[in-house]
Amino acid sequence: MLSTTRAFRKTKRMAGLASCAIFTLGSVLVASAAMAQTRTAADKGEFDCVIEPQQVVKLASSAVGMIARLDVDRGDVVRQGQVVGNIEDGVEAATLALARARATNDSQVKSAEARVQFLRLKHERLAQLHARSVSPLASLQEAEAEVQVAEQQLKEAQLTKEIARLEVVHAEEIVKQRGIRSPIDGVVVERLLVPGEYRNDQSPVLTLAQINPLRVEVFVPTAYFGQIRIGSSAEVRPEQPVGGVHLATVTVVDRVHDAASGTFGVRLALPNPRLALPGGIRCRVTFAMHPADDGPAVVVGDAPRAQD
Repeated sequence: MLSTTRAFRKTKRMAGLASCAIFTLGSVLVASAAMAQTRTAADKGEFDCVIEPQQVVKLASSAVGMIARLDVDRGDVVRQGQVVGNIEDGVEAATLALARARATNDSQVKSAEARVQFLRLKHERLAQLHARSVSPLASLQEAEAEVQVAEQQLKEAQLTKEIARLEVVHAEEIVKQRGIRSPIDGVVVERLLVPGEYRNDQSPVLTLAQINPLRVEVFVPTAYFGQIRIGSSAEVRPEQPVGGVHLATVTVVDRVHDAASGTFGVRLALPNPRLALPGGIRCRVTFAMHPADDGPAVVVGDAPRAQD
């Protein structure tokens, strides 16, 4: 009876070991299949990637003050130069109106011009009388001095009017700074402030994202360095439910690699004129591989030579 029990326990233990071995073998086979699939995809020049906005802007303003209005909300499309909001500008608008009123007042210039014209005629009459020895020289010299003084007053009036015009330009720029303008074509990602809140020097108002073109980031094993070149095309396949095949162009190939992971970065520009593709999604990219170069040149003195 004892020997039978021992035999049963031994058989059970061997069955357990066999099950563990089968499970371990299955895991190894699955991992090997996954690695083989990854190597096959890499051999075809296909790699994992991420589609991101070309740039993300924390939109602020050079002016501080109370937010008067915001004309856009999250998800809205904006254009470069578009006024998307405004900071309270009542005082600045009043200053601009005052400057324009001063700039349109040309009464001082016209008065100075009339005085110069009168004194010049007076000087001509006295010069004719003095030529006939009717008027003394002192009167002629006095008239000449009056003409010179009047001409300087006319120049001063003209300068005052020009300064008033420049004050209008200055006031217009101040009012323009109170407007919040989009620096890019893109979409609104987030509203950070609302009308009625105070914007200080460190607080942005909106977050904007440029999604035409999109930026595709991918890390490629170092073994493929030299086979991916700037300007070459690639096929980008976004994950579902977006899907589809889209053509992109390589814009950046990193010259500094990551030794820890054995990879280098590649960036592509993905046109998105209709803004149909979103940013922030995963994708697969397939490169058109080129033959690898022989190697970088080694510069000795002024003449480059091929590396041995």
